[in-house]
Amino acid sequence: MAAATMSKDNAPAGIYPPIAKLNPAADPRRMRRIIAEDPEWSLAVVPLLTNLCLQHIVKHFEEKPILDELVPDQKAFVLEKLPPSLPLSVTANLISDEGYWKRCCEGRWAVSDVSEYSHSWKRMFFERHLENIIELFIPDVTDPKALLDVVPLCQNYVRRLKISQLLPPIKEPPKFEEDDASDSASDVGNDRPSMDHFDFRILLDKLTNLEELQLVYGVKGCGMNFEWNLFEFTFRDCEFLAKALKSCKSLKVLRINRSKVDDEKCRMLLRYLLDHPSLLELDLSHNLIGDRGARAIGKLLNRSRLERLDIYDNQIRGSGAQALAHALSKNTSLLFLNLRLNRLGDEGGQAVAQALQKNGTLQNLNLGANELTEPTATAMSHALVQNSTLRSLNLSCNRLGVDGGKVLEEGMSHNSSLLECDIRLTDVGLESEYCIGQVLRTNQAKVRRKRTQAVAASR
Repeated sequence: MAAATMSKDNAPAGIYPPIAKLNPAADPRRMRRIIAEDPEWSLAVVPLLTNLCLQHIVKHFEEKPILDELVPDQKAFVLEKLPPSLPLSVTANLISDEGYWKRCCEGRWAVSDVSEYSHSWKRMFFERHLENIIELFIPDVTDPKALLDVVPLCQNYVRRLKISQLLPPIKEPPKFEEDDASDSASDVGNDRPSMDHFDFRILLDKLTNLEELQLVYGVKGCGMNFEWNLFEFTFRDCEFLAKALKSCKSLKVLRINRSKVDDEKCRMLLRYLLDHPSLLELDLSHNLIGDRGARAIGKLLNRSRLERLDIYDNQIRGSGAQALAHALSKNTSLLFLNLRLNRLGDEGGQAVAQALQKNGTLQNLNLGANELTEPTATAMSHALVQNSTLRSLNLSCNRLGVDGGKVLEEGMSHNSSLLECDIRLTDVGLESEYCIGQVLRTNQAKVRRKRTQAVAASR
């Protein structure tokens, strides 16, 4: 009887399934049976109207750029979504966000070291963009308008241009008929096409913030197409560049390397740089400058504000060094002079050493690999006794000899300002080298002690 009255709650498992304990959604009697007409319908949350509007702004930014009117959060959203492929005419003077320009740089160049551009991605983009246009500019082929249209967009951000190549015009092969074959050689020689490169007169006066310009008149990666005229810095190139440099009043650093600048071109360039209001550094290294060019450089030294001059690896000899020394003896601004890898000889070396006795500003002098011998070491020893401003002297790769080392040691014993003296590969004796090193270490210790005292006094 007890078994007959057993309830469903007390029934053994399997007789009555516990329907009440199942998931209600699994009950087919309670499942939704309405089918939506839209196959893409979902339970996803509808986007906010604000987000829809911002997405519309991003999509149509090129036709109607809206940015400054947005609040900061909305502005950040739009800038994050904007593609880097937008025209510069739209973005250049409107977008200042570094994140956007970082994406532009990294998407275009594999190597992007922003530390070389004062940590400004926008400056990096516009400088490298303009450099690429100039390096790929082919005279008489490339439309100058393509360059001039970019200048108003980038002129506020370009402070340095490092041009690693300048392309010459395309030289077409001469055309002549078979009947004229006998005269072909003379005709070709008279009708050579112009090899003038990009004309900087159309550009430099418009870059009002340009401070540094580095040029190489040559072609990178020419491979099997090598010809000497691909590396020819013509006289017209020099004249046009000189006039352009004169118009660029903000320029502080000028470097023209590996461009076959000879005496005549050097004189032309420097004639237009006389009395330049802002030029502080000039680098004409790895060229063909001789004594006449050195005399022009000497004239520039006292008609400019130059603080650094690099003319190493040229062809300057004794008379050219004498002209430079004469200017150096009167100069009051130059701090760094590099004459390494020239051919000064003792005639030039002695002249420079004598100029140091009168000069009171030069701090760094490099005379390495200049065929100097004992007479120059003697003159330099006398200069070190009187000069109190020189901090670094390089005489390496010269045959000063044992006697030259001894007289240099004597001069160093009376000097308390020189901190570095490179006499490697000069054949000086080990004893002289050791004594000179001792004096340098003493001078360096004095400088460190003065700095420590200055820091303690400032506290």
